[in-house]
Amino acid sequence: MTAFEAAQIHDASDVLLDVNDLVVHFPAGRRSGKPSFVHAVDGVSFRVRRGTTFGIVGESGSGKSTTAQAVMRLVPVTSGQVVFGNRNIAELSGEPLRAVRRHLQIVFQDPFSALNPRRRAGDQIREPLDLLGIGSRSDRDERVRKLLAEVGLPPQAADLFPHQFSGGQRQRLCIARALAPEPDLIVCDEAVSALDVAIQAQILNLLKRLQRERNLTYIFISHDLAVIQQFCDEVAVMYLGKIVEQAPAAEIFRAPHHPYTWSLLAAAAPPGSMRDELKRRYLVKGDPPSPVDPLPGCRFVERCPSAVEVCRQRLPTLDVVAPCHYVGCHRSAELAPPTFDSR
Repeated sequence: MTAFEAAQIHDASDVLLDVNDLVVHFPAGRRSGKPSFVHAVDGVSFRVRRGTTFGIVGESGSGKSTTAQAVMRLVPVTSGQVVFGNRNIAELSGEPLRAVRRHLQIVFQDPFSALNPRRRAGDQIREPLDLLGIGSRSDRDERVRKLLAEVGLPPQAADLFPHQFSGGQRQRLCIARALAPEPDLIVCDEAVSALDVAIQAQILNLLKRLQRERNLTYIFISHDLAVIQQFCDEVAVMYLGKIVEQAPAAEIFRAPHHPYTWSLLAAAAPPGSMRDELKRRYLVKGDPPSPVDPLPGCRFVERCPSAVEVCRQRLPTLDVVAPCHYVGCHRSAELAPPTFDSR
């Protein structure tokens, strides 16, 4: 048992979702006569407490969206457990999986492509109720009206088509649709990244209000660290299919320990006297290596300025560096975390 696994054992009473050693591999042809695989998610574990927001951050290709889709059972799970409500839903199929789906919903990045342009808004909000057989016909119509009001849209919006709404309004429709079956967990997969800053703030405030009123739990996927810092209670930093650091949001931004987290924070540093210095010291260059059959050792080794030989030979485990703060780095005890000026 790793230090990370041991630290996660205590106080599981408020845990809604428990992901254990989740693996998602996709076939990628053959190399040297042997099957190759894209290691999209490679042994990810985390817990999400009821009524909180768990953020997953990382650059494109890190595996954050695939992790969320695997939790939702939208992509095949190669191995591992996704325990929701004391049931491993990674093993479910057919009617048992269908019964669980009403408790898990998702809001996608692009609200326009997530909506059917040929169907009226009210029909699309009502669709989960029809598919899952929730309530009578009159109950469903009434619920659609209440949901529109709850997300800040007028009743007549039910009769309009998606192209008649702005981007922010379309995302409100998607949120209303996700709320329709009264889920416990909502995955927000880059749910505000396609919106301008002012509309982002409105949608985030709406999500926060809904969380308070409905005791919702969120998994929030984003590459925007400012949004993550504002919205999330706990954050996991992913790189090439692995979680490299996980901690309460305030701790991640106050005292990051992994060189990759340093790079993300340096890239997002606000204008100020320290910005250029942070980027010079901590911003890594180049692209991540291929996720197809990755080499042994730390996934970040080719871009890490602090890498040593052991980093190439052995994959680091997540170790506890502070209460509820886990880091997957062989040198985390040696490397002093930098201070990131938030001014």
